[in-house]
Amino acid sequence: MDGAAEARAALIALRAEVGKAVVGNDAAVTGLIIALLCRGHVLLEGVPGVAKTLLVRALAAALDLETTRVQFTPDLMPGDITGSIVYDAHSGEFSFREGPVFTNLLLADEINRTPPKTQSALLEAMEERQVSSDGKTRPLPDPFIVVATQNPVEYEGTYPLPEAQLDRFLLKLTMPTPSRDEEFGILSRHAQGFDPRNLTAAGITPVAGIAELEAARRAVAGVTVRPEVLAYIVDVCRATRELPSVRIGVSPRGATALLAATRAWAWLAGRDYATPDDVKALARPSLRHRLDLRPEAELEGATADGVLDRVLASVPVPR
Repeated sequence: MDGAAEARAALIALRAEVGKAVVGNDAAVTGLIIALLCRGHVLLEGVPGVAKTLLVRALAAALDLETTRVQFTPDLMPGDITGSIVYDAHSGEFSFREGPVFTNLLLADEINRTPPKTQSALLEAMEERQVSSDGKTRPLPDPFIVVATQNPVEYEGTYPLPEAQLDRFLLKLTMPTPSRDEEFGILSRHAQGFDPRNLTAAGITPVAGIAELEAARRAVAGVTVRPEVLAYIVDVCRATRELPSVRIGVSPRGATALLAATRAWAWLAGRDYATPDDVKALARPSLRHRLDLRPEAELEGATADGVLDRVLASVPVPR
C-alpha cells in the first residue's frame, strides 16, 4: 500500500481500538477523526454518563499524540489555560510557563461551566494556533485540536458559548443515550472487570500518529470537488439564511467547514472525489451549531437539526 492507503487503514483502525473502551458511538469517533484530518475543533454534547470524556481519552490513547485534560470550572482563569509569566527565584528572571493548551489534543471538559473571559482565552489558540503573552507570540504544536464537552440540559451555573466561539468549532457531535443492546454491552464489560480509569488494561495501544495524520491530510487535500458539488454546498448554506425560523444562518466560514469535512469523509470512504451524499452526511454536524433560531421558533419546538433536514429536503441535489 502507498502512504495514503496505509494512513487510511490506520485511522480506520482507530474505531476498533476506541471500541475496546467505548461501546457504540462510531459516528462520534468518525467525527473526531475528520476533525484531526481537517485541523478542526469539536464540540461534543451529551447528557452526563454517556462516555463523552471516556471517548476522547480512548481516542488519545489510540493515537501517539500528546494530550491534556482541563476540567473547566467557574474559578478557572485564562492563564490557567494558556500559561503565565512566573518569577524564577533561582535565576532572578521572569519566564513563561506553558499552560495545558500547549498539547496536541486538548480535552476541555464541561467548557460551558467557566466564565466567558476564560472561554475566550481559547479563541486565539483555536483560530490562530498560537498564544500571545508578554508581548510575544508562541506557536502551538501541530497537530492541535480542542475537543470540548458540554451538557445540553443542565444550564444552572453555566455560561453558554457565544456565537463567535461556536463558529470556531468545525463540528458539533452529539452523544445519544445508548440503545438497550449497547447498554447491555456496557454493563457486561463492567461486570467482567473493565475500569474506565485504566485504558491500558483495556488493551488500547497507539495505532496511528503524526506521520499517518500528515500523510492523510495530504491525501485529503487532493480530493476533487466538482463545481456542481461546490454549488450545492453554497445553496445549502444560503438556504439557512432565508428561513423565517432562523435569526442568523450559516456564515461563509460554515460553508468552508462543510467543504473540508466533506472532503475528509470522502477520503475515509476510499474515494478521491466528493459527492452530494457526502455533503448531506456532514451537513448536520458541520452546521447545527452555526444556526441561531428565533425564540418564537424554539418555543414551537424547532431545532437546528430539524431546520437542516428541511433545507436538505428542499435544495435541489446535483446529478
